[in-house]
Amino acid sequence: MKIEAARAALGHVEDGMRLGIGTGSTAEEFVRLLAERVAGGLRIVGVPTSERTAKLCRELGVPLSTLDETPELDLTVDGADEIDAALSLIKGGGGALLREKIVAAASARMIVIADDSKVVETLGRFPLPIEVNRFGLRATEIAIERAASSLGLSGPVTLRMTNGEAFVTDGGHCILDASFGRIPDARALSDALHAIPGVVEHGLFLGLADVAVIAGSKGIRSLVAAR
Repeated sequence: MKIEAARAALGHVEDGMRLGIGTGSTAEEFVRLLAERVAGGLRIVGVPTSERTAKLCRELGVPLSTLDETPELDLTVDGADEIDAALSLIKGGGGALLREKIVAAASARMIVIADDSKVVETLGRFPLPIEVNRFGLRATEIAIERAASSLGLSGPVTLRMTNGEAFVTDGGHCILDASFGRIPDARALSDALHAIPGVVEHGLFLGLADVAVIAGSKGIRSLVAAR
């Protein structure tokens, strides 16, 4: 299903595009299909959202640029951990949320590719990743818990670990995964988290996605954001 969603998104890519290329298992299927088109003569330049994606693109021959060299993009194609009917997203399960959001915001359009399991009525089933500065980590964690409590949210906020050590993002930060459950007002939570000095960015992607290409057992469907 991920491959079919990626294939449908590839139909939106046109010759000469400046393309933001996302991170994660679904985005990697898109990269593989994109590489086939590039080998066949498609001319694009890609801006990857993570070192992992950049490595795969280089291995497969997808031409790359940086956001400094190409600061305005035509389209970003990326996956998501959760999608609601308004095309609000939770992203960051792979830890690349800061770069993903910067690239998405620099793009004229964003297409999200996912399978049916990622579609939810209300965001929050997937833990919300929050990228934080390593300095003052505990103080930031307490501030996040208090901000959530003021909005009626609760649940464990845990430091993401890998191989027994704190996970470190491409930007050199840590990630706190907040298991708040249902988030009735994602905009209010977004604003509250952005007001905390130690929070670098969070995984609520609001008002960024234009189209979601969803693959399921009955085929491909597209959700379009109301603007």
